[in-house]
Amino acid sequence: MGTADIVTKEYMRGNAVFADAFNYLIYNGKKVIDPAKLKEIDPTEIALPFDDEEKAGKEKDGEDKNRKAQGTEWSSVKNESVRKKTAGRAGKKTDTVQRYRDLLKFAVIKQDERTSYVLLGIENQTDVHYAMPVRNAIYDALQYGRQVADIAAGHRRNKNDFSGKNNGEYLSGFLKEDHIRPVITLVIHFGAEEWDGPLSLHEMMSTRDMELLSFVENYRIHLIDPAKLTEEQLNKFSTSMREVIGYIKYSKNKDKLLEFLRTDTHRSIEMNAVRVIKTITNTPIEVSEEEEEIEMCKAIEDLIAESEARGRAEGEVRGRAEGETRGEAKGMIEICLDMSFSKEDILKKLQEKLNISLQQAGEYFEMYGKHIV
Repeated sequence: MGTADIVTKEYMRGNAVFADAFNYLIYNGKKVIDPAKLKEIDPTEIALPFDDEEKAGKEKDGEDKNRKAQGTEWSSVKNESVRKKTAGRAGKKTDTVQRYRDLLKFAVIKQDERTSYVLLGIENQTDVHYAMPVRNAIYDALQYGRQVADIAAGHRRNKNDFSGKNNGEYLSGFLKEDHIRPVITLVIHFGAEEWDGPLSLHEMMSTRDMELLSFVENYRIHLIDPAKLTEEQLNKFSTSMREVIGYIKYSKNKDKLLEFLRTDTHRSIEMNAVRVIKTITNTPIEVSEEEEEIEMCKAIEDLIAESEARGRAEGEVRGRAEGETRGEAKGMIEICLDMSFSKEDILKKLQEKLNISLQQAGEYFEMYGKHIV
């Protein structure tokens, strides 16, 4: 895992920032999702056939042994279970599908006297992923599969759950009254260039026959892309997400960046946010392990002032060196002319003695040559 992946994941792991991103996405910036109501869960998603799941150690003593013949097609289980056994009946290999999300959290959302239980996932992208719709669709499908499998496993541990149920409920392990929780995946693009990848499954397909596509389920990705956000949209973030996304957006324009930071209402941001900015934009900000926050506007102005001062100092040094070279060139030209050297010989000596180009030697000759012999 690269440095950018590590710092962006650690930054987005914070509940306040995580909730801010989804409040922006779902509720237009309104603080509906409470960071205190978020709980991080294992982001690993694995799918495998039910029979293989049974051989992978999921079935416990006392569970319904007829499960083998129930014909359920697939399930999802935790990574730890798969590692227990990897071979099926008669030496057949377990065929698993395994995917790793960046972050996945369980959320309890209360609004208008209603309570919703949802799963929220975040994918951090420093580069454009041109197959993101398929990638996210796999993550979400595997998570839904895990929910169905967990519900079915719970029913089978309690055989009384099937009392009075029909054959379809028994075979699937999923009852009429059962429900699964919504899964929402958000892609955050930590890059200054505009996301130019597809935003839906249909956009990835070669056909544009809308009559045909009407029978193909579409899958859209939800995206936060710095390059496309307006100032009004940036102001809908209530945490350092505003500074991080805004800094990335304006990172290639010093004047706009300073203007953005000078209108910042937060003044200081936490070090995890600073690490993201430093890593993504290659800004040489000093990250202190002792301090918890940094005032970004002052830090950037100090960097700019330091850079300008260094530039002036280097210019003065170059100016002094140039002055000395010009003085030597003037003296050499005057002496050579007095000695009736030709222009060609003078230019050659200037190049050799002063280690300069023919063009530079010619410019000096035009400045200080009084006559050509």
